[in-house]
Amino acid sequence: MSQNSEFPVLKGITDKLKRPVRDLRISVTDRCNFRCTYCMPAEIFGEKYEFLPRPHILTFEEIERLARVFAAAGVSKLRITGGEPLVRANLPELISSLSKIDGIDDIALTTNGYLLAKNAQALKDAGLNRLTISLDSIDEDIFKKMSGRPQGPENTLEGVKVATELGFDPIKINVVVQRGVNDHTLVDTARYFRGTGAIVRFIEFMDVGTKNGWDLSQVVTSKEVIDMIGEEFPLEPVDANYVGEVASRYRYTDGAGEIGVISSVSEPFCGSCTRARLSTDGKLVTCLFASGGTDFKEALRSGATDEDLAAMVAKVWTSRDDRYSELRSKDTEFKAGGSDDKVEMYYIGG
Repeated sequence: MSQNSEFPVLKGITDKLKRPVRDLRISVTDRCNFRCTYCMPAEIFGEKYEFLPRPHILTFEEIERLARVFAAAGVSKLRITGGEPLVRANLPELISSLSKIDGIDDIALTTNGYLLAKNAQALKDAGLNRLTISLDSIDEDIFKKMSGRPQGPENTLEGVKVATELGFDPIKINVVVQRGVNDHTLVDTARYFRGTGAIVRFIEFMDVGTKNGWDLSQVVTSKEVIDMIGEEFPLEPVDANYVGEVASRYRYTDGAGEIGVISSVSEPFCGSCTRARLSTDGKLVTCLFASGGTDFKEALRSGATDEDLAAMVAKVWTSRDDRYSELRSKDTEFKAGGSDDKVEMYYIGG
C-alpha cells in the first residue's frame, strides 16, 4: 500500500497551504509514569484522574491499518508517542508490524527514558530506528521538580547509555526550557552530552493544552539559549537535514557534536509543517495546538473499508489550514491560558 495510486483520492494531496503529509505521530497511551509540570501536573493528574478505559484505545491492529493508509498518502516517517509509550504493554510488537509497511522508512520513539534500559534491545530488534529522550535537567533536584516524581535522572541516563551501546544513532535529548526553573542548568546539560554523539535539543516552553500554567514570561527564547551555551562552547549554525526539520541546528566549532533549538514560540515554523497526529483513542489531529480531531476509531469499528479511511484522510488533510504558532506569535499580548479547549499534550504526544 505504499503507492497512493491504490487510493486515487490520496494522490498528491496537500492542505490549503500546499503542505503535504509526510509524518504521522501516533500516541499509543494517554498514561505516563511522570507528572511533568508542563504536561501532566500532579495536582490535576493525581491518583483519582480517570484515563481512557482500554476499550477506548486503538488496538495495535487498528494503528497498523491506519498507518498503511497514511503511507499511501505519502507518510514515510512514524513517531510513537504517549503519554509515555513504554507503559503500553508489548510495544515492540507494534514497532515490528509498522516497520514492515511499504513506504515507511523511519520509525522513532519519544520517551522519558525511565523504562528504556530494559526495553531498548527489544525495540531495536523490532525495527525502531531512532530515539528521542525527554530530559529537562541532569540536576537531581530540578529533575524531580519538573518530572513531578521523587526519583532523579539516573534511570533516564542509564537508558541513554544502553541505547547508545545498542547503536541507536542519533539519540536526541529534548529539554523543555522554563525561565526560573531549569534555564540555569542548560550549560551543564550541554556539557554532559557534548562529545557523546547525542544531540541535545532545547525547546521553548509552549502553550500546549490548558493545564500547564503557560505564560510568555517563562519562555526562554532559542536565541538566548544559543547565546548562553555559545559563551561556554562556541557554536556555528548548520544547514537543516531536510525541509521541515523542526530544530535549528548548531555545531560546536571544535567538532564535539551539535545541539538544536526548537523555536515554536519566537520563530514559528508552521509553514513547513507536514505532521499529522493520531490520538490514543483514534482521533486525527492536524495541529499540536488543535481543539479537537476527526474520529477514525468509530469508522474502524463500524466496518469502514480502506477506501473509506483513505477518503477520510484526504478530506481532513485537504481542509487543513492550521498555523497556530504563526498567528500566536503576532499577538504580543498573548497571556496564560489562551484557548480553553486546546488538546492536552499527553493526549497527542507533543
